[in-house]
Amino acid sequence: MMKIAYLHYHLKTGGVTTVIKQQVQALRHDCDVLVLSGAHPESELPFDVHVVKGAGYTMEGEKGDAPGLVADRIIDAIHSRWPGGCDILHVHNPVLAKNTSFLTILKILQERGIRLFLHVHDFAEDGRPSAYFKEDYPSDCHYGVINSRDYRILLESGLCEEGVHKLFNMVRPFESTTQKRKDGNYVLYPVRAIRRKNIGEAILMSMFFRNGKKLMVTLPPNSDQDVRSHEGWKRFISDNRLNVELEASLHHDFMELVYNAAFILTTSITEGFGFSFSEPWTAGKQLWGRKIPDICTDFEEHGVMFPGFYSNLFVPLEWMGKNAFFEKWTSCIRSSLSLFQPDTTDTDINALFDALTSNGLIDFGLLDEYFQKKVLQRIIDDPDASNEMIRNNSFLHNLCPSIDASVVSGNNRAVRRHYNMDNYRNALLDTYDKIMKTKVSHTIDKDKLISAFINTQKLSLLKWGPYDESSDHRRRNA
Repeated sequence: MMKIAYLHYHLKTGGVTTVIKQQVQALRHDCDVLVLSGAHPESELPFDVHVVKGAGYTMEGEKGDAPGLVADRIIDAIHSRWPGGCDILHVHNPVLAKNTSFLTILKILQERGIRLFLHVHDFAEDGRPSAYFKEDYPSDCHYGVINSRDYRILLESGLCEEGVHKLFNMVRPFESTTQKRKDGNYVLYPVRAIRRKNIGEAILMSMFFRNGKKLMVTLPPNSDQDVRSHEGWKRFISDNRLNVELEASLHHDFMELVYNAAFILTTSITEGFGFSFSEPWTAGKQLWGRKIPDICTDFEEHGVMFPGFYSNLFVPLEWMGKNAFFEKWTSCIRSSLSLFQPDTTDTDINALFDALTSNGLIDFGLLDEYFQKKVLQRIIDDPDASNEMIRNNSFLHNLCPSIDASVVSGNNRAVRRHYNMDNYRNALLDTYDKIMKTKVSHTIDKDKLISAFINTQKLSLLKWGPYDESSDHRRRNA
């Protein structure tokens, strides 16, 4: 029986922890597993956890334990379970600088004969410059990714096909435990309201819903910056008496919210795997909203259709003031790119901005909360603004949209057929088998990796810029 050790910075509820739980469950009859964490779990888990001191998050400016010492602790934990060691150390999200010594720790483990499998859920190069490692990523080991976009990017960045593996996440279908009723008079955005979920755009959509439908967003965020943004939206909704309810699942049963919604909405500007595009269909519900082509391609190849979805929501640049937006966007892009590409010039940035706004319009998803609120306030205060929005975005004329029932049922079947536990188990076992049999010699060219991710036509202030804490204050006191 293959011996697999899993390693992650933490085991906080959701996210990567959910993936680790699914992997342990999927392999319960096939592999002997050990889970290592840099911190104690937040809640009880259905497997034993060995906490490794020094392998968790480090605070900014914190040096942490010596990398060699942490590597020794990881090896000791593995050998306490298997005296002969493990077959594979499966490391989750290793290329985010959440622990400043993590890459060094991994390289020491590799030098000491540990076979590494680096499973990347998020790249710092994809809009997370504060989590960027300037040092090289580990070479001559196997990497895993959760979508075809990242697979292609790693191949273009120097890795060989034998050493990069697609591991699409498993989708746990919605199973109704309540009696289904008629569709309610609300639209549901079932998401934790972090900034990249683009809550302002969901609010904008609600202004075009028909028959007085309410927008309901399910969960509040956790991180400080996201919480501040969320509180700003709560004040905006209250000040303008909008038909929007945030934190809905804190007051209503989540499954009832899903099954009784008129339809499910998504306005996210960036995703890794794309649960937002797969889960709702399994409840037999219509999904509609902003399409992320790079992510949706994988689902489309497996038979999931996204009819009527939009990829841009255009607003006139003059509504927020071209000069004001230019200053903020260029400042954000300059500071972000300087962390990756210090040789970027003002001429380059100016040319990018001109290309982005050549028709006098800008995608709403590129704006931060301050500019999004200016657009929303314009629509609230000026009846002609709604008509101009419809002229620039014809799909707004018919909200709520209607998708044929056969598409919904077909998507439901496709998701269940391709993203179930049996397929996930087989993919894991196949990947581990290849890692055991195939030695690779390759290196990631970080300059190519950065260039592939930094698509300047999609550099959103929501994703790349910090939350402007003064913006809500300025709007309230204008």
